[in-house]
Amino acid sequence: MNSGNQVVLGTFVATFLYCLIVLRTIRRADEVAFVPHLSISIGVLLAIVSVGVLIYFIHHISVSIQADQVVARVGRELDDGIDRLFPGDLGNPGSEASKAPREANLPAEFAREACPVGALEDGYLQLIDADALMALASKDDLLLRLERRPGHYLTKGRVMLMAWPGDRVTETLAGKLNAAFVLGNQRSAAQDVEFSLQQLVEIAVRALSPGINDPFTAVACVDRLESALCNLARRDMPSPYRFDGHGKLRLVAPGATFAGIVDTAFNQIRQSTRSNPAVAIRMLDAIVQIAGHVNSMQQATCLQRHADMIVKGAREAVPEVDDVLAVEARFTAATLALRVFCC
Repeated sequence: MNSGNQVVLGTFVATFLYCLIVLRTIRRADEVAFVPHLSISIGVLLAIVSVGVLIYFIHHISVSIQADQVVARVGRELDDGIDRLFPGDLGNPGSEASKAPREANLPAEFAREACPVGALEDGYLQLIDADALMALASKDDLLLRLERRPGHYLTKGRVMLMAWPGDRVTETLAGKLNAAFVLGNQRSAAQDVEFSLQQLVEIAVRALSPGINDPFTAVACVDRLESALCNLARRDMPSPYRFDGHGKLRLVAPGATFAGIVDTAFNQIRQSTRSNPAVAIRMLDAIVQIAGHVNSMQQATCLQRHADMIVKGAREAVPEVDDVLAVEARFTAATLALRVFCC
């Protein structure tokens, strides 16, 4: 609930409770009536204020449920999630990601001797307390590797992490390791950047459904995805390797990748927009803009792959030749923008 709705609810509850309290003071005793005129006047004033906040509430709700407002709100949440989960700016020598080792080797015995730790219940993995896992790994001299990340759905008993050496994992320790994982009935954006991403994708896909047929909302979603992916391309991908104070590898925590996030952002929209050249053109324009922020051949190759699939879908599904030519023109622009890395 946002602050505006909280103010409205608080005003109505406060007015109601105040009027109840004042009502108890109005009494008749020995034919002498006691009427607290000042309190009643304040109650009337609060009623007038309540009418004002009701008008504000109606206006606020009518605006907040508009498609553009919903898309903008989810887009801001996505940007906040990227800033929170990928704090290292590309090339910033002071970032933690640039200081951490980027590669490390697991012991040869890890696959054979590691002990799996499974989930105790069903649910979506919402949070992982990496600090608690690091503390347990350092205390018991363990190496932990996460098998799932926030956003994944776990069934009871499904492996969440592997602990090595496995003979040190007691039932008590397994319970402590489980306590570092928070499961819930729905996904959370706290550590799952793809959650907000998929919300935008869901809005776009529903807007493109035959029953709604609202390409303008889909284009607005692509606009927000473009901003988020440009922001992400400028960020350092955090290393999955976590070391203790003595430089010993303690935790391997694979996270989201740029290619995986781009796939999540574009796949379903691309599949739903094969016969809609307007959205296909906007997606290719977005790739052109994102291309100006990529910093590796892997990122450029991922974007080029999506550009190829978008133009292929348009060639197969769009009936008008001029529309296909417009899509191909944007495809050419995207290819030229990515050529510096792909060639």
